[in-house]
Amino acid sequence: MTVIGWIQILFYCAIIVALTKPLGGYMTRVFNGERTLLSPLLRPIEAGIYRIGGVDEKREQHWLTYTAAMLLFHVGGFAILYALMRLQAVLPFNPAEQSAVAPDLAFNTAISFITNTNWQNYGGESTMSYLVQMLGLTHQNFLSAATGIALAVALIRGFARSSMRTIGNFWVDVTRCTLYVLLPVCVVYTLFLVWQGMPQTLGAYVDATTLEGAKQTIAVGPVASQVAIKMLGTNGGGFFNANAAHPFENPTALSNFVQMLSIFALGAALTNVFGRMVGNQKQGWAILGVMGVLFIAGVAVTYCAEANGTAAMHALGLAGGNMEGKEVRFGIVASSLFAVITTAASCGAVNAMHDSFTALGGMIPLINIQLGEIIVGGVGAGLYGMLIFVVISIFVAGLMVGRTPEYVGKKIESREVKMAMLAILVLPLMYLGWTAVAVVYPTAVASMANAGPHGFTEVLYTYTSQTGNNGSAFAGLTGNILFYNLTGAIAMFVGRFFMIVPAMAMAGSLAAKKSIPPSAGTLPTTGGLFVGLVVGVILIIGGLTFFPALALGPIVEHLAMNANTLF
Repeated sequence: MTVIGWIQILFYCAIIVALTKPLGGYMTRVFNGERTLLSPLLRPIEAGIYRIGGVDEKREQHWLTYTAAMLLFHVGGFAILYALMRLQAVLPFNPAEQSAVAPDLAFNTAISFITNTNWQNYGGESTMSYLVQMLGLTHQNFLSAATGIALAVALIRGFARSSMRTIGNFWVDVTRCTLYVLLPVCVVYTLFLVWQGMPQTLGAYVDATTLEGAKQTIAVGPVASQVAIKMLGTNGGGFFNANAAHPFENPTALSNFVQMLSIFALGAALTNVFGRMVGNQKQGWAILGVMGVLFIAGVAVTYCAEANGTAAMHALGLAGGNMEGKEVRFGIVASSLFAVITTAASCGAVNAMHDSFTALGGMIPLINIQLGEIIVGGVGAGLYGMLIFVVISIFVAGLMVGRTPEYVGKKIESREVKMAMLAILVLPLMYLGWTAVAVVYPTAVASMANAGPHGFTEVLYTYTSQTGNNGSAFAGLTGNILFYNLTGAIAMFVGRFFMIVPAMAMAGSLAAKKSIPPSAGTLPTTGGLFVGLVVGVILIIGGLTFFPALALGPIVEHLAMNANTLF
């Protein structure tokens, strides 16, 4: 580790904190229906969308109606995306003449993109046409991100409102998020990426002659527009198979830094939205503080592990840090930071091969996902995931002092705690359950590239990433087979929607409650004690439900690699 490396990390954190308040203020005005700088231009478009869709923007929805609208919206998105991939060969904007996507792969990919997972059992440049990349994948990148933010705002309203049966209007929230937040930022962001050297063209792939005289086909396409929303919306699905390690998806050190900033920007800003809507911005800063503690700890472990390498590497004469699987133009610090960011958020974009990280360096991304990606997390999903842990923490604190727990003026009772635990426990059920099946099912075992603890970790990471709607991979596994396509799709679907429904039920329950003023026995929820309590509860729950299985692969591998035993 170096001083310059830590300066980069701290500089990154400082910019994220600086962006949190202005972005949070703007997003609060958007979701409250207030006038913004973009209103003169976008308000007529917004009103026109409501007229075409038959939406009454002043009519709000009960949590059940809100959730049902969201689910039906995704059914439609799945059908459109699946049809585009199956009909790809006969549709336009297909200069590479890509054939139709196989049924099981199309099924997995459609589920992947509507759930904001963007898991890819394929190489984008060798499988998808320009039309599918734009109309299918990029389109869903916007809508799945907007859905996550809308759901977070709905849960915030549950805390902020008193004696109400509604939590907003799903159609209005998604429209406003897309029009006023995602699209304007992505237009500017795309132009920046083009300036940095990223392709944005509908022209055919380019043929080149190498120095050896061989023919090479260089894939291009409408890359910049997809990369902008894949990062800002924490989607992560790459235009190219190498994702953000590809020079056309991440050309320079500057583009790499801006992409890292964009992954966290909206998720961090939503903590400020929470504070503003509940009437106390310190509440939002406290939540961001919890996220920050866990994030810095993860970065420190990963950076240390990658910078120091292992005893086995040193025995082979590979002194210094672990550069295997990393781009020279980024180096160890930017690769380690990117890996922690992309798994702390449910982004899944990668600028290095996680499969080539040291055992402890690769363990932190796995921990980040298994905790539910609440360390800033995916846009929206990270905040409502963190608020679920906050509810449990407040409940635990209430048990310790022997009184009904309260948070931002709302009593936390059995219904909220049950919904919170249901949302949390569904995650290990999926990734531990499917991992157990995969490591004994012959066809699945045959797809493993490595044996021993590392092979086990590859499978565990696969289902953890899909259940957590992350999308990154150790990539030592051949995932494009029927078993992994179907079971992975189930894991992604359950990981997304079986967590959303309890969260929305909690929002409805909280909105219906009366707000109560704080009393002498109310636990302060804006200081260091509260931050420490939430961090402790998160780690305890993780220790009880996630870490025993998690440690079996990476920890054993770490001990072996440092005992000069190569697997």
